[in-house]
Amino acid sequence: MNMRMTFRWYGDDDPVTLDKIEQIPCMDGIVSAVYDTPVGQVWSESSINAIKQKAAAHHLKFEVVESVPVHEDIKLGAKGADKLIDVYKENIVRLGKAGVKCVCYNFMPVFDWLRSELKKPLPDGSNALAYDHKTVLGMNPLTSELSLPGWDSSYTKEGMKELLHKYESVDEEALWKNLTVFLREVVPVAEAADVKLAIHPDDPPWSMFGLPRIVTNKQNLRRLLDIVDSPYNGLTLCTGSLGSDPHNSPADMLKTFAGRTPFVHLRNIKITGDHCFEESGHISAKGSLDMYEIVQTLYDTGFDGWVRPDHGRMIWGETGRAGYGLYDRALGAMYLYGLAEAVSGGFKKEDK
Repeated sequence: MNMRMTFRWYGDDDPVTLDKIEQIPCMDGIVSAVYDTPVGQVWSESSINAIKQKAAAHHLKFEVVESVPVHEDIKLGAKGADKLIDVYKENIVRLGKAGVKCVCYNFMPVFDWLRSELKKPLPDGSNALAYDHKTVLGMNPLTSELSLPGWDSSYTKEGMKELLHKYESVDEEALWKNLTVFLREVVPVAEAADVKLAIHPDDPPWSMFGLPRIVTNKQNLRRLLDIVDSPYNGLTLCTGSLGSDPHNSPADMLKTFAGRTPFVHLRNIKITGDHCFEESGHISAKGSLDMYEIVQTLYDTGFDGWVRPDHGRMIWGETGRAGYGLYDRALGAMYLYGLAEAVSGGFKKEDK
């Protein structure tokens, strides 16, 4: 089973350093990005190659970028979006030249993944990310009373107000139209550069603050892939994002979209109510998802892409970036690798 295990690395400021990631026995590479360049600008070749060189110094590959952000004006279909798409295409070309094979991105308006709580205490003494829909409905993005990882802190109060106002005229169909324009422009460039685009589903997969969200379920994933029928127009199938809606089956989606899913985020979540969940340890018994079934499906469908253990709890007194500590994600990586070894009947010696 050619499942390449990777680990998210947020650059030199990440408290989870490359030397620690290297020590996780099953680790093949890192997932990272150029973080010091504003959205909508070209990434320098030196910045891209610096990540590759730092990873290589620790015997890690840099084949997956997460993410090349899509500028809000592209999502809005605003004036000047064509020039921003040209910048995006240039970044794809540069990443391909550096040996990057997959780019994860999302098309979520304004907010990336969103939680109502970053340190929810769990019965075992750890803490984790959690989402309570009632709490989120009571939040006001214009006052930003909570500072969450999915909120762009670069927006001023007036800037956020203006951006939300622009989205008042963008419904789901308008967002689909703008995504279609983007994909038809970018996918041919990705094909030429041999870089697979892999869209991340909306997290959580439902609308909030009156903003449209469209990458939410099996039907919409099929619609997205049909916009440009190419293996370079693919999915980042995040089991926790999609799995937080009990109507979604990550295993079924992996089977349905085999060959169009180059990147998989493997994590478990525990559904605690209607539109409510908390992030659990990776093992099946602790959450609502059958992680064994998911890994078995990867094997049965001949998956040969990249995976990474996604959000982890904070355990053993660790502090740091919410959801992205070392210990629980490392435990998750080893558990997932063990499942992969079990379902595939063992790894050859050279694969270890």
